[in-house]
Amino acid sequence: MLLGCIADDFTGATDLANNLVRAGMRVVQTIGVPGQDRAVEADAVVIALKSRTIEPDAAVAQSLAALRWLRARGAGQIYFKVCSTFDSTERGNIGPVAEALAGALGADVVPVCPAFPENQRTVFKGHLFVGDLLLSDSSMRHHPLTPMTDASLVRVMQRQCRGRVGLVEHGVVRQGADAIGARLQALQAEGVRFGVVDAIANDDLMAMGRAFAALPLLVAGSGVAIGLPQNQGLAPSAAAAELPKVSGARAIVSGSCSAASNAQVVDFISRGGEAFAVDPLRMAAGEDVAAAALAWSEGRIAGRPLLFYATAEPAAVKSVQARLGVDEAGALVERTLSTIARGLVERGVRQLVVAGGETSGACVQALEVQRLRIGPQIDPGVPWCHAPSPAAGPQGLLVALKSGNFGTADFFTKAFALLD
Repeated sequence: MLLGCIADDFTGATDLANNLVRAGMRVVQTIGVPGQDRAVEADAVVIALKSRTIEPDAAVAQSLAALRWLRARGAGQIYFKVCSTFDSTERGNIGPVAEALAGALGADVVPVCPAFPENQRTVFKGHLFVGDLLLSDSSMRHHPLTPMTDASLVRVMQRQCRGRVGLVEHGVVRQGADAIGARLQALQAEGVRFGVVDAIANDDLMAMGRAFAALPLLVAGSGVAIGLPQNQGLAPSAAAAELPKVSGARAIVSGSCSAASNAQVVDFISRGGEAFAVDPLRMAAGEDVAAAALAWSEGRIAGRPLLFYATAEPAAVKSVQARLGVDEAGALVERTLSTIARGLVERGVRQLVVAGGETSGACVQALEVQRLRIGPQIDPGVPWCHAPSPAAGPQGLLVALKSGNFGTADFFTKAFALLD
């Protein structure tokens, strides 16, 4: 195993795996830490955790367990994959997990870079931009679980870390790999543990990949991954993304409340797509909304793709959270959508799109998916994957786990068109 990866949510894991496959690596993604007797043959293994919004101590424990599994199987480098919008609270979990991994690996200096220019995520002067907006001015400032109100990654990271945090500015990055490496060494000599690295284009990521070749630990979004396979003499290959053919009904389950997912729901419905709205207040009132949704699907499931969505505008989300509490509102939606996903697959759905990190985690767990084979890209950061599942029978199913912030407005339509 050339590269061992630990992702803090399920869509982020497939995002990372997608970029590694595009750059020529054979990749297996596991759901949670595999059993100790499980052997995996691949250039890279991505362990998908559901640790982004849990308590920091629990996130650290899960991440260290993943690290132990990867190191026991010879992983040459560890990649802690975080969200491209650096989703985190003041307490963590990015900082605490990064420090724990660095301590376990004896990493003296660790680069930090969530940039993914293909998806309009760039870092300049240590500040994270979403498109043309600072992170703090983007829709992420309204995120229901991890509102991001500070675009300075140095400040965000420093509030979560005991060790010092510094910066590798773009003026250094554009000079190439040797300059990046020299700057990281200088930061280390100054007592800095984590170096936020600027990146505004793919050339920056490729230079980083060469600069980071010998480092034991990276903390990054998925973008930096495109620069790592070159260190092993690997190059892009279509064969790395081939998946088995799987036919059956099609469906979408969306729990994300991001601006991108809102637009995707609107676009799907505007094209005449049939959709079922999942209302958390009906769930809180004791209604079996999952059963109602599955009953609605009867007679429709064999036709065009069906959409089941709890996506809503920020004001509506806050209203529900005020009545139910943040944790209970989120848990209700996840339980219901994952029950719907399981029921749909049991009724013949074999091509499933899931939107939202938390929703994706709940759905793959409900479907008892333990590993994914990564296939072709739909949009940057979102591939189709093949997943064995007891609910799907011997052929398994094709599933796309989409980060809430990713994808064009016509993503749902585009996803299924790629399979035709």
